[in-house]
Amino acid sequence: MNVTDALQGRISVRAYLDRPVDKELIRRILDAARWAPSGVNSQPWQVAVVQGEKLQQISSELLHLAENGVQPAPDYDYYPGEWIDPYKGRRYECGMALYRALQISRDDKDKRREAALNNYRFFGAPVSLFFFIDRRMGQGSWMDLGMFLQSVMLAAREQGLGTCPQASVADYPEVVRQQLGISQQKLLACGMALGYPDEQHPVNQYRTSREEVDAFTTWFD
Repeated sequence: MNVTDALQGRISVRAYLDRPVDKELIRRILDAARWAPSGVNSQPWQVAVVQGEKLQQISSELLHLAENGVQPAPDYDYYPGEWIDPYKGRRYECGMALYRALQISRDDKDKRREAALNNYRFFGAPVSLFFFIDRRMGQGSWMDLGMFLQSVMLAAREQGLGTCPQASVADYPEVVRQQLGISQQKLLACGMALGYPDEQHPVNQYRTSREEVDAFTTWFD
């Protein structure tokens, strides 16, 4: 698989087969991704690979908090406090595409809530990767972490696996840190579902659009 095919074929997989992922395969993915660039080679990422009973324990705690209306307390603000266009419009279209794929009507609040809760079930993936970064690192290190995340997702594609980066599972970072024995010094950036995609599931059939190059590029000659 070439890089362009991996980039264009990558999607956020939200349904997985009930099939375990071999530990050595995960290691191979991380071994490829570790060559991602970072400022002064700081390599600010740290990864926790979680599966089996421990993943179920984290999932149960996250679901309990969300279902009981406990306000999320993430380590940082992923989204803006107030959405403006064009980002607001893109967000809306993304959500509508997801609901159409799941055949959820606009006024069906119960099904929408259930779809949202699936984030805390990791969409049925057998593995979740949790990504941490030291709180003392600067904003540039977050760029490094983002490049590492993309490298993980592309390496997974090469191995026939699907991923879904999940800011949602960082809603309750204390749960994850406590379950994994992670220091408070480590900020939880996000999770990432990992597994074999259920290619037949409707939720994996829809695609989000992208702006054309000239819509976000200015050329200076």
